[in-house]
Amino acid sequence: MKKILFLALAVFACHPLYSQKTYAFFGSYNWDKETEGIYVYELDTIKGNLSKVTSFSGISNPSFLTLSPDGKYIFACTESKTKNGGSVSSFEFNRENKTLKFINRQKSGGENPVYLTAHRSGKWLVNGNYTEGSVSVYPISENGKIEAYIQNFQFTEGSINSGRQERAHIHSTVFSPDFNYLFLPDLGADKIRAYQFDNKKAQPLSEVEIPFSKTIPGSGPRHLSFHPNGKFAYCIEEMGGAVSVYSYKDGTLNNLQRINTHSEKYKNDFESSDVHISPDGKFLYASNRGNENNIAIFSIQNDGTLKTIGYQSVKGRHPRTFSLDPSGKFLITANTLTSNVTVFKRNAETGLLKKVGKNIKIKNVTNVQIRKY
Repeated sequence: MKKILFLALAVFACHPLYSQKTYAFFGSYNWDKETEGIYVYELDTIKGNLSKVTSFSGISNPSFLTLSPDGKYIFACTESKTKNGGSVSSFEFNRENKTLKFINRQKSGGENPVYLTAHRSGKWLVNGNYTEGSVSVYPISENGKIEAYIQNFQFTEGSINSGRQERAHIHSTVFSPDFNYLFLPDLGADKIRAYQFDNKKAQPLSEVEIPFSKTIPGSGPRHLSFHPNGKFAYCIEEMGGAVSVYSYKDGTLNNLQRINTHSEKYKNDFESSDVHISPDGKFLYASNRGNENNIAIFSIQNDGTLKTIGYQSVKGRHPRTFSLDPSGKFLITANTLTSNVTVFKRNAETGLLKKVGKNIKIKNVTNVQIRKY
């Protein structure tokens, strides 16, 4: 009986529809919707190789992607560089047929949407518009269709750098671990804005008692990542070249530490960009563009603070974003200016990275998201 059950499970696991696979989804600046803009690759979780599955043309500059909680739908930002011309789009990813199908598009409420995040209920999508400094909230239908936004909050004030911070610039939209709060790093105002999010309300976003956490003037907060234990948050500052560490509880951030993402030989003109934590919660990774083009590696201490471990070249230029696969075994960078993708294998004990896999070229690649099915 046990032998029969084992064989049945083996056959079930080998069925193409049910076998576990890991996919990497890439967005890009294609500038011409007639060319490919979104790409899907399968990740070989043994050797780290990427093999192309499908792609989509018919969308301009899908610079940032996010997936629905069930992985069935892909949502994309479209940066337009045209006033009120930005949009967000929805696609269905069919693993069995290896296809991407366009569903619909909605206005982003601004010129350059740069970040999307989906609520764990699958019912809401939140977008951050960089140029205008605003955030938009969209209902999502059961078939993956994006409805017109039902909330759009505009921000205006800037900060001390007149060239970069003449007004608010929302650079990411990040839910708290319990999805009851939304945080908005504002590069233009040197603030991490906070809102309550009630999934059951028709207009879920509402103000909180402490509406923002102030960052160092001129630091330009960009992306935010929460620790798997939900007790700490980490914000990478694009202009300051640093990561600020916060303790977190019930919608409130309290600063614990600020540590450079760059080595001592770099003194200015920082372009720090993305930040992620290993699934085991032991290491934090931060990307630097500009002169450095590397991943800064930190160990996370018991109190949430960081200790610098080292730096790893991304083997390209301008790592706008990067991602870790769900197992924490691989880290993949999207190097925009060299149009290449680099796969690294992560040492779970030391946190260090080693390049693996074949070289992949994706023109003007900007974003990578990884999902295991």
